[in-house]
Amino acid sequence: MELAIFDTAFWLTTAAILVLLVLSAFFSGSETSLTAASRGKLKSLADKRTPGAASAMKVTEDNERMIGAILLGNNIVNILSAALATVLMTRLFGDSGVAFATLGMTILVLIFGEVLPKTLAITFPEQVAMRVAPIIRVLIVVFSPIVGVVRKLVRGILWSVGVRENPEGRMLAMRAEIAGAISLGHSEGAVGKEDRDRMLGALDLSHRTVEEIMRHRSTIEMIDADKSADEIITQALASPHTRLPVYRGSDENILGVLHAKDLLREMDRLVRGKDAAVGWKDLDILKVAMKPYFIPETSSLAEQMRQFLKLRIHVALVVDEYGALRGLITLEDILEEIVGEITDEFDVVLRDSGLKRGEDGSVLVEGSMTIRDLNRATDWNLPDDEANTLAGLVIHEAQMIPNEGQTFSFHGFRFEVVTRVQNRIAKLRVRRL
Repeated sequence: MELAIFDTAFWLTTAAILVLLVLSAFFSGSETSLTAASRGKLKSLADKRTPGAASAMKVTEDNERMIGAILLGNNIVNILSAALATVLMTRLFGDSGVAFATLGMTILVLIFGEVLPKTLAITFPEQVAMRVAPIIRVLIVVFSPIVGVVRKLVRGILWSVGVRENPEGRMLAMRAEIAGAISLGHSEGAVGKEDRDRMLGALDLSHRTVEEIMRHRSTIEMIDADKSADEIITQALASPHTRLPVYRGSDENILGVLHAKDLLREMDRLVRGKDAAVGWKDLDILKVAMKPYFIPETSSLAEQMRQFLKLRIHVALVVDEYGALRGLITLEDILEEIVGEITDEFDVVLRDSGLKRGEDGSVLVEGSMTIRDLNRATDWNLPDDEANTLAGLVIHEAQMIPNEGQTFSFHGFRFEVVTRVQNRIAKLRVRRL
């Protein structure tokens, strides 16, 4: 009787179960490695012509199709192995064999078909992905008819409950993954703060508008075209700026942008061979000024930087939807969003950082300081969705123009109005609660 039980069929069934467990481990490890592998690393390896990297890139292009094929194969081998084990155990122990088969296969599949291969795959995701990708590509082709039907069925069910496909979700997720990796690297000490700020600043350019960083019209230094030549030259020489807008009558009427080097060339031409005092009187500032370049306040910083480089200009005047002047932005302003504050010999004297730290952990800042600059300087996380400057944030949250000495608490910070000039909040003291 014993020989009848342990016959050729018994050993073939046992061998089949072991082979199916190996296949289960293969499918489980493949699923984990291909989903956990970084496409950035795979792309780098593919560029270096590493064997299997190109196949892994190709397989992971359509995750839904890949997962469908792997899960189909994994379920087939798991169900088949469980069925064979039930037949085998029933032959050995009768009706009690079902319980033994269930318990035994659960342990075997859990350890050898799931945990072990997935642990190995998550430890070396790219290496495992490159090895299994060629085989998975073949299986995707073989299982494509069944997977296609399942995909349509699943999408139909999701559509019926209001879930729609988001074609842009992958690109947004990729950007969020990069930003998250940079922030995680900084928190773990692998990426320095300055490097983190530069990389995140570059990523954010396409999501930020000119309005957020432009110099407001109230702070723009301009030249009146009706002034005398002496006054224009004196103002241009005294200004820390190389380029100055030129207006006539009203500062809304911008006629051009004066470059100091163009003014110097014109002065040299006028006084060459003449008396300087006489030559300067013939200065026509509008003849020297460049044509003004106007842009809408809703332009993205990435697009505007491309336009600056394409048109070979450095200054743009920002207007709103009605054509009214809102402010001014330069190429340097955009670059500062990536590399941080750029100063020269004039800025060292004339520009203040606008931030003074107190012993209690608070900071005294200018109300006009942008929330983004404060966050970068202090590693805070104040929101900048509703306002660009600290003064704007306080006014938005308070729903009023506060007086000196008033304090507010929101977003986990305490804001104290230190100085107010007319209706403008000049200085604030901010402290984390």
